[in-house]
Amino acid sequence: MEGEPQVIEYNCRLGDPETQSVLVRLDNDLMQLLLETAEGGLTGAVIKMDDRQAATVVLTSSGYPGEYEKGKVISGIDAVTDSMVFHAGTRLDEQNQIVTNGGRVLSLTSYGATVEEALERCYASAELIQFEGKTYRSDIGFDL
Repeated sequence: MEGEPQVIEYNCRLGDPETQSVLVRLDNDLMQLLLETAEGGLTGAVIKMDDRQAATVVLTSSGYPGEYEKGKVISGIDAVTDSMVFHAGTRLDEQNQIVTNGGRVLSLTSYGATVEEALERCYASAELIQFEGKTYRSDIGFDL
């Protein structure tokens, strides 16, 4: 099959971080698009996208994807103004504090004129949020 493309991996699932970066750019009403799809009337729909770029950075518990501790108090979420904060592995404890409850703890999604600018905003927001063992990748997303 010389010259023919070959599939290494086929992934049709839009995971959480990918969804958070893509759907925030959608200027349409998602529910309306889904309803039109279900009713077979999507052929006339015009999909409108925000011109800005978006990026998502995931804050994880130390040790993720392996073993990690839960119940670490999270602070600084209220200080985030340049990113949307999506909760993934969090819960409220007995004192009504937000604590870690999973490997992927929070996702931060930001807009920017470029992907690099959006990532910079994500990283600045990540520095505002604190919990014991907080980790995140800062070496991916530049190959777009």
